[in-house]
Amino acid sequence: MVRRSGREGLLPHLPLESRRVIVLANRAPYQHDYAPDGRVMLTRAASGLVTALEPLVAACSGTWVAHASGTADNCVLAKRTLPSEIRYRLRYVRLDPDQHRGYYYGFANEALWPLCHSVSVAPVFRSNDYRDYDAANAHFAAAVAQEAAGGSPLVLVQDYHFALAPRHLRKRLPASTIAGFWHIPWPHGRAFRTCPWHRELLTGILGNDLIGFQTEEHAANFVDCVRSLLRADVDAHGTIHYCRHTTRVGVYPVGVDANAGPLWATPPASVCRARVLHDFDLPDSSCIGLGVDRMDYTKGIHEKLLAVERLLENDPSLRGRFAFIQIAEPSRDCLPAYREERARVRETTARVNGRFGTTSYTPIRLLEAHHDADEVYRLYRAADLCYVGSLDDGMNLVAKEFVAARNDERGVLVLSEFAGAAQQLRTALLINPYALDDTAATLAKAVRMPETEQRGRMRLLRANVRTCDARWWASRFLADAYSIGGEAASDPESIAATAWSDDPPPSVLAM
Repeated sequence: MVRRSGREGLLPHLPLESRRVIVLANRAPYQHDYAPDGRVMLTRAASGLVTALEPLVAACSGTWVAHASGTADNCVLAKRTLPSEIRYRLRYVRLDPDQHRGYYYGFANEALWPLCHSVSVAPVFRSNDYRDYDAANAHFAAAVAQEAAGGSPLVLVQDYHFALAPRHLRKRLPASTIAGFWHIPWPHGRAFRTCPWHRELLTGILGNDLIGFQTEEHAANFVDCVRSLLRADVDAHGTIHYCRHTTRVGVYPVGVDANAGPLWATPPASVCRARVLHDFDLPDSSCIGLGVDRMDYTKGIHEKLLAVERLLENDPSLRGRFAFIQIAEPSRDCLPAYREERARVRETTARVNGRFGTTSYTPIRLLEAHHDADEVYRLYRAADLCYVGSLDDGMNLVAKEFVAARNDERGVLVLSEFAGAAQQLRTALLINPYALDDTAATLAKAVRMPETEQRGRMRLLRANVRTCDARWWASRFLADAYSIGGEAASDPESIAATAWSDDPPPSVLAM
């Protein structure tokens, strides 16, 4: 790992103005909430986006613009009491509650989220939600323009919450380079066309100079959409020319920080295993399966539980010995589809535990709570297998985090072929989460995999995760973004290297 001190060597050939990076994301890396006793509680976001981008923003002394979702967010900033670990400028944007409901819960998560994921939940399109979404995108774009302070920074627009923001930013910051990244899948054109505002969304995204996707399939779907639905000109390199503006399309699979602090602070696998066995009151001979997800219908949690049930049906010798721990962090509880998924998961958990459990054995441990990084990494190192069962996913960084955590070269990754990570992690045991019998057979194979095979597969997985890490992703994405602005494409590598050094730049408090 390249080590640098302070800001020396950081993009030395670029003018200071060009080094500024502003990230626009719905979620902030930290949330501040008042506890019942009046104290301010700090929670770090459990987000792959934060994992990938936060070190980069810190290295650039950049700015992160996000929604103020915590009850104490604005108060903390007003009092300048940000903790020392926040080493960049943080700008919270607060929306009117009704507007936020329409923008976030309505259009973003009842319309766009199911539209972009190939699952059985139908998108809901409401005119009021779309108007709130557009207004919120304009509001966030105005905040970014304020942070730019008349300059021309590189603006990184993140994900499906801000499909319209690039168009608004283009009007306010015409000299800036705007680079968007779409973290979730992009659907086929026939599906996307069902959205009544598909043209507006596409023209909004084409306000970007660069738009990145996780996989070749998602990028190809997007290009097909703009070609067929907007009649845009797409050249042989996949560059889109529309309304006198050019947008490059790229594929940048997001990685994890293979040298993350929580990873190095986590005890060895043997210590973690002993702790988990004790905490869950499991016998020493237990085989521990692990799932780590938000409670979301795209993550395939219910299908995982059915596969565990089929495993125990088919192999009675595993009853009493196989324990599956499923973290299901609460998410979007106010939406009907999420409440229904939670009820279904709870019902199936109770049924499977009732069917195979005893007074001393509970086959499924469902943990519906937020877990800090140190707790998750302890489980990663304790588990015999990690089961990532996404029904459709842009990437899924849980798969990569599990591999990064296994420096003992043990453990088996069971990975859905519908997760973007499956395109890179080919030596995992790949499954179709809808095929219960095949998945149960794969779980049985994972449970009984010899140590030599585990090591062989894990070494290849770890080599991929180390090579295609968060720094690799950031440097490639930044290089392409800076090259659009005419700056040296090699310079962003020094940003990325500095971002994951042990000596980040000093903290810059937000106003």
